[in-house]
Amino acid sequence: MNGAAPGDGVSFDLTDRPWLPVQFQDGGRDELSLREVFARAAEIRRLVGDLPTQEFALLRLLLAILHDAVDGPEDIDAWAELWADDTPFAPVADYLDRHRHRFDLLHPRTPFFQVAGLETANGEVASLNRIVADVPNGEPFFTMRSPGVDRLDFAEAARWLVHAHAFDTSGIKSAAAGDPRAKSGKVYPLGVGWTGNLGGVYAEGDSLRETLLLNLVAADTGTIRVGDDDRPAWRREPCGPAAAEDLAGRPSGPRDVYTWQSRRVRLHFDREGVHGVVLCYGDPLQPHNRHRDEPMTGWRRSLAQEKKRGESLVYLPREHDPARVAWRGLAGLLAPRDQAATGRREPDAVLRPRVLDWVARLVTERVLPREHFLRACTVGALYGTQQSVIDEVVDDRVALAVVLLHESDRRFGQAAIDAVADADRAVKVLGDLAENLARAAGTDPEPRRSAARDLGYGALDAPFRHWLSRLGPDDDPQGERRRWQQQARTLIGRLGDRLVEEAGTAAWEGRVTDRGEWRNAASADLRFRSELGKALPGPSPIDEASASGEPTTQKVHA
Repeated sequence: MNGAAPGDGVSFDLTDRPWLPVQFQDGGRDELSLREVFARAAEIRRLVGDLPTQEFALLRLLLAILHDAVDGPEDIDAWAELWADDTPFAPVADYLDRHRHRFDLLHPRTPFFQVAGLETANGEVASLNRIVADVPNGEPFFTMRSPGVDRLDFAEAARWLVHAHAFDTSGIKSAAAGDPRAKSGKVYPLGVGWTGNLGGVYAEGDSLRETLLLNLVAADTGTIRVGDDDRPAWRREPCGPAAAEDLAGRPSGPRDVYTWQSRRVRLHFDREGVHGVVLCYGDPLQPHNRHRDEPMTGWRRSLAQEKKRGESLVYLPREHDPARVAWRGLAGLLAPRDQAATGRREPDAVLRPRVLDWVARLVTERVLPREHFLRACTVGALYGTQQSVIDEVVDDRVALAVVLLHESDRRFGQAAIDAVADADRAVKVLGDLAENLARAAGTDPEPRRSAARDLGYGALDAPFRHWLSRLGPDDDPQGERRRWQQQARTLIGRLGDRLVEEAGTAAWEGRVTDRGEWRNAASADLRFRSELGKALPGPSPIDEASASGEPTTQKVHA
């Protein structure tokens, strides 16, 4: 039982009590209530959750509130009015007043994002480790909270509650009393929280005000389905222990999917804070072909699932690779070449996140100026051991001008995509050099190749981000791409020099390979220069120095 009895006045009203951590434009930090966050959104730089995944889950919560408070926006004109308004979030205050009873974390009958009276068959109350994602079960050495979490204040408990619905792990869970899915008191794996399936993507502006508006997709956007019954969780009947009965026709729109009740939860608390939790499975939501329901992820076509399910077309969320920085996946974020011009009839292999389709529409229809800048943010969780633990969290941002998303003028977006391909080719050539040097020395080539590729991407990371952030509508996109090729060639060329210099005596002496070829450091170096020139055409560093009148030198290796 909870330490505080129902009706004794214990309350934690999320509309008025501070619980959302924010960073202001001046760098200061604080915790604010829902009401304060919307009232001061222009002053706030961003939300700052305990984990990036928590920040993402809280942002989606704010978007659901805003969508519902403005009842839309209905179309792009209504959105433009909000963008131009000095107080676009004014309707939120009255909205929160009308629904504040559903935002009480400790309400005896309708606790926020919980099920009143939820219990398991054996009355088990679990440790808070179940919902605090930075305390991995069985891995206490990788947390500052060792050995676990005994107690949370109400503000932090509310944040982890929202996160649990979004990113909770899978695995066998205790069944809620009254759940017909129970087998011997357990419910077998139904998957991670809905948002955990996603390679999350959102547009970030210069303030929380801009971020919320940029991600506020209008109802008339054809790529997203918005039904007449699109409502957030707090405007639906309170959940019971079993799955909802109306899941066949849901989610009904962004408000529904952003607040999807993936779990059944009940916090156990006393007057001082939360000390335990009941956590069970809630409403399952399978990820295949949800590309018209979920705006904040990219999608990939799955031929394997089409064959398995016997369906002609299956799209799955594109998950993020923790080893791959965000700019290397630009092709999945920006508009690709016009496939109609190439005569292709096949369905798209990749679908851009619908929220970026929306931003593309804003710039294409001239609601946003072409020179407006934003950051494309990527966030997600990587699960391990049958999705029973979170192994890694992905969090990255790429600054770019919205003109790169323009639908009818794709020159800028394509130049950026091609520049990523230039970087990939250059790094491959560097990896090939490391492999050839290793073979010349008679050592295992794969570790050297992998390390060289990491070195190459590391060297190009900051320069590419800088180049991309400066690519704007007044530039010649192909001219800018050529400048990037020259910069990348210089950087990778220097790394190649270093690898050759550090190759060692054995590599310089060389050896005959299994194919009967003589290979040494000198031949590897020559091949590297030739291949780099093919990957990144343009004047070589020596040609550039000669043209500028600078003296050139030639290295001689003993």
